[in-house]
Amino acid sequence: MLFKPTIALQTVCDISLDILREFDVQALILDVDNTLTTHDNPNVKQEVLDWLNVMKSNGVKLMIVSNNYPERVQPLASMLGIDFVSRGQKPLPKGFSEACRRLNVPKENICAVGDQIFTDILGANLKGIKSIFVFPMEYETTTFFKVKRTLEKPLLPKKLYQHR
Repeated sequence: MLFKPTIALQTVCDISLDILREFDVQALILDVDNTLTTHDNPNVKQEVLDWLNVMKSNGVKLMIVSNNYPERVQPLASMLGIDFVSRGQKPLPKGFSEACRRLNVPKENICAVGDQIFTDILGANLKGIKSIFVFPMEYETTTFFKVKRTLEKPLLPKKLYQHR
């Protein structure tokens, strides 16, 4: 199913090295807003910074793919020391394809991580890569997002993944 993630977790910080090994993942494509930080926030919580450091120090390749403009994504990506694709056009494969090419990892070893079913998860499935759905750090208040989140509700994973 196009809207079904490979697995679901509460937060990005719940992605462990054991889970990545279990699913043979060597690289992560990360969303920004409500995945790494709250919407339009230029800062990242310490727990996310710590998680990113664990991933990097264990050889997990990381790439940000965001639908946002470079002015939003570049400063954050630079601060985190992670390459990025802005204006990724998710759920279209464009941003995912560019990230896969630049990561230089077989697509069966790449997993996309994000908080939106209709962009992150659908886009990963259209590209043919694994996906991890994480619940949003904070729910947006604009009408557009309220409608989008309401439409996503029936498609949300019913239970979180439990590592074996």
